[in-house]
Amino acid sequence: MAATLALDEPVGRVRLVSPGRARALEGLGIRTVRDLVSHYPRRYIDLSRKETVASAAIGQQCTVEGAVHEIKLKRPKPRLSLVELSVVDGTGVLVVTCFRQPWLMDQVKPGMRIAVAGKLEFNYGFKRMTNPYLEVLGDEQAAEGMIIPVHPACEKVSPAWMRRLVGNALAACTGMYDPLPLELRAKYRLMSRQRALMSIHFPQSAAEAAEARRRLVYEELLLLEIMLMREERGRAQGCTPTAHIVDGPRVRALAAALPFELTDEQKAARDEILGQLADPRAANHLLLGDVGTGKTVVAAFALAAAADTGSQALFMVPTEVLARQHGASLGPLLDAAGISWEVLTGSTPASERAALAERTAAGEVDVMIGTHALLEDDVAPPRLSLVVVDEQQRFGVEQRARLLAKGGAPDALYLTATPIPRSLALALYGGLTLSYIRRRPHGAARRTTSVHRKTERGRAYDAARAALKRGEQVYVVCPLVGKDAEERDEKAGATRRREPDEEAYEYAAISIEDESDLLGDDAAAAKREAASLQGGVFADWRVELLHGRMGSHEKQQAMRRFREGEAQVLVATTVIEVGIDVPNATVMIVEDADRFGLAQLHQLRGRVGRGGKPAEVHLVSASRSEVALARLTAMERTDDGFELAEYDLSLRREGDILGNRQHGASALKLVNVVRDSAFIEAAHADAAALLEADPALVMPAHRALAREARRAFPDDRAVEGG
Repeated sequence: MAATLALDEPVGRVRLVSPGRARALEGLGIRTVRDLVSHYPRRYIDLSRKETVASAAIGQQCTVEGAVHEIKLKRPKPRLSLVELSVVDGTGVLVVTCFRQPWLMDQVKPGMRIAVAGKLEFNYGFKRMTNPYLEVLGDEQAAEGMIIPVHPACEKVSPAWMRRLVGNALAACTGMYDPLPLELRAKYRLMSRQRALMSIHFPQSAAEAAEARRRLVYEELLLLEIMLMREERGRAQGCTPTAHIVDGPRVRALAAALPFELTDEQKAARDEILGQLADPRAANHLLLGDVGTGKTVVAAFALAAAADTGSQALFMVPTEVLARQHGASLGPLLDAAGISWEVLTGSTPASERAALAERTAAGEVDVMIGTHALLEDDVAPPRLSLVVVDEQQRFGVEQRARLLAKGGAPDALYLTATPIPRSLALALYGGLTLSYIRRRPHGAARRTTSVHRKTERGRAYDAARAALKRGEQVYVVCPLVGKDAEERDEKAGATRRREPDEEAYEYAAISIEDESDLLGDDAAAAKREAASLQGGVFADWRVELLHGRMGSHEKQQAMRRFREGEAQVLVATTVIEVGIDVPNATVMIVEDADRFGLAQLHQLRGRVGRGGKPAEVHLVSASRSEVALARLTAMERTDDGFELAEYDLSLRREGDILGNRQHGASALKLVNVVRDSAFIEAAHADAAALLEADPALVMPAHRALAREARRAFPDDRAVEGG
């Protein structure tokens, strides 16, 4: 037990960690012994696979071991220093150049044996390495087969010192408890935690390091899934959830009122959702559907089930445009099914709002569709049994919790058009059950995407003019509203509050969080673009402007004119990302498309092709970056949002995949959701089975696991009871 408790001791208790080193380690986020033993190597230098100077291939990464023949400090420029070493190994000479590392003159001397790892180049008659990883080898380290871990380090704590301190920390924890139950370790043939930690820091082979990582990745994921599941299940503690009637008259009437037949995927998602609602436990369900796959009509069956149960539902959406769109599209179906409904937004007049609140409190409104306005105290449905949140990633945890708190233990149904692959969804939302709709309904219009350099943008506008001549409509999307207002705000020292409409798409790899993020850039501004296009390219048609800074009434009128065909071109910011449904719009041009994330672009192009006519999306970019253009080209290759999401994930750095916005993500130090999808599936299933058998994790075999969950997620109230 003492060894386990030692993990949570201050790092200063580790041998050789002086107060100065403790401060340096704190700068790396290392405050406890646990932090130090989980400060994993970022890579390894495998001396068992080293090359000689003669055999090392030009242009390849390699490790070379040899003796230092000569070392010189040079200053080619007043503020530039470099150290040049000549390394010999009996087969040749390797010249190593290290920029801005003058301290090497004190650490490396002629005659010392060193190992260098980096990319091999050839110029001026010698094989060379520039700024390689360099390790001074002692006699005991020079043995064949040794693998040197390279830990993230800092100026005050070198990689060599970090290895020494990690080794001392592991020694202090020898004999620690293993939190994984024995049956799980046996099921997957996993190392013990003690051995895994020793093996990941000081492996004897690459295979041993891989096995250690496998054990530690599974542990990280199991703890995460337990936290997520207990967090969601804790929501209904002390309350009695509703077991909904899912085959009542309103559900049947809704099915009969549909002017089309649901696809097989829509039917499967509907049945999964209704199954969750019928369960006597509080449902926490996430419906993931690509753009245009018909998630809203599937969610309507949940609303009908709530009405059949004699209870009420709240349907919250992120924008007023979307709220009114749902009212227009869902309203007739709900009417046909005998379900009373209303729409409530921030612009609803006070007298009308008061009347709606009164009717809701009297139980006369079955379904209330609305924006953040639903969060206000005057919205108080007495029999709330279902909460639906559309585009749920646009709402904060506290906002969702506040909506759910309006009922005892209402079932929760979340919708998102973010095409999240299953592995990432389980890592982000492991406490929720999941349904997927991947394909658009049969007969959906064909949609193509083309990428154009700025110099070729005329092709995009030619396509737009051709569509307009056919009587169709066009979107032009710009990342900015205009710099003038921002500059005035900045000069006045004012900080503009972000409009809810303009919140960044959370999943976007490159997101525009706020227009001020692009202040000073030369990106096309919607205001300037609208004026320019009206006076030039689209002089024969009416150009409308829509952006998040407009007042609610202005937005409604702009959208009404475009929807009803009074305006043929809509120049807009990403306010149109969700909630606009104009079947006659067939062409979209996105200016400065490289400034948007792939998922955001995919959301945007979902605004066209919603009718029966073929649609075109034109992405215009002035970027010269091959990486940026390659990202955009992926949009040309596929119209499948989930395939695009997999590609998007493959481009990200490991630490960017979950991000700091997700509670608990910081505890994942080794997990990569692309590479570790099988581990995520296994950990999710195992966590569910554990909590089904022992919800509080109080059985003797699970107590160590419960304690580790509390340590891994100290801010999680749900796990604190474990």
